[in-house]
Parts: sequence; structure tokens; C-alpha cells
Amino acid sequence: MTDKNLPKNVMKHLKTVARHRRLVMENCFKAGLYWQGLTHDLSKFSPTEFWISCMMYQGDRSPNEAEREKKGYSTAWMHHKGRNKHHFEYWTDYNPKTKRMEGVKMPLIYVAEMFCDRVAASKVYMGEKYTDASPLEYFRRGTAVRLIHPDTAKLLEMLLTMLAENGEEYTFAYIRHILQR
Repeated sequence: MTDKNLPKNVMKHLKTVARHRRLVMENCFKAGLYWQGLTHDLSKFSPTEFWISCMMYQGDRSPNEAEREKKGYSTAWMHHKGRNKHHFEYWTDYNPKTKRMEGVKMPLIYVAEMFCDRVAASKVYMGEKYTDASPLEYFRRGTAVRLIHPDTAKLLEMLLTMLAENGEEYTFAYIRHILQR
């Protein structure tokens, strides 16, 4: 990307982030997660995430992917995952028994927000190609390389399968039900 593209990319990135946040907010509200809906992904407006995302903006996938391809890592993603509890990558820690990094079981409220986030991201990046099966297909493509607690992965996959088979209305009603317990 050249510097002359930056102003245009700033506007495009802002539009993409705004659309994503709006969709996540709508999903969170359907699930009864009002605070999460209002505060979702605010770190995307921090200088660390915002400017590199504008420079790496492509429109059809996360700018983090482009940054990874260029540098071998993504500073924006490392910043983002460390501040947003709805990402399973936030929930990793060193296990003193196994002497390895491992996934930690996520609290239900953040799994529900992660579900809302994945549905919204699929809609934003897939556009008209989106179906209720799209988030599940994306999740299954990355199963082998994820550092996620098995219980968290099982719950998320169950919710994504429920979405694919029964649709949003049914799945959000189920999420509201399990959050009320």
C-alpha cells in the first residue's frame, strides 16, 4: 500500500469496523449481552490497532492476515487479543504441571460474545455469500491449529452447529436461556 491510499483506507476501515461492531452489538443484544454489545472491540480504535489496520486494509479479510504475511506476525492482533476477553487466545496460560501453554476454559459470557463476533465477522467478510453455516465452516477449518480449551471449543462448535441447523432466532434464544442459569 502506498501513502496516497491511506486516507481512502482509513474511511474504508472505519466503515468495516463500524459495520462489524453494529452487527456484533445486534447479536449481543439478541443474546442478552448488552454491556458486551456496547463495548465490543473498542481496542480497534487504539493507535496500535487502528493505524496498522488502515495500512493493511483489503476489505475482504482481516488486515491482521496481511500484516502477518508481511511481517510474520501481527502487532495489531497481539494487542487486540490481549485486551478482548471474547477471544479464546486471551484465555491461554502456562500450566506448571505440563510446562506448556494451554487454553483455559472461558467463562460462558465470553463464549457467547465470541459466537456473536464470529457470526458478525463472517457476515462482514463474506457479504452475500454468507449462510448460517459459514461461521461453523470457518471454525472447522482451523480446528487443528487452535490453542483452545476443549470445553470452550466444544461449546462454541455446538453453538455454531445450532446456528447452521436451526438459525439465529433459535440459537440466540438458547444462548439467552443458558446465560440465565
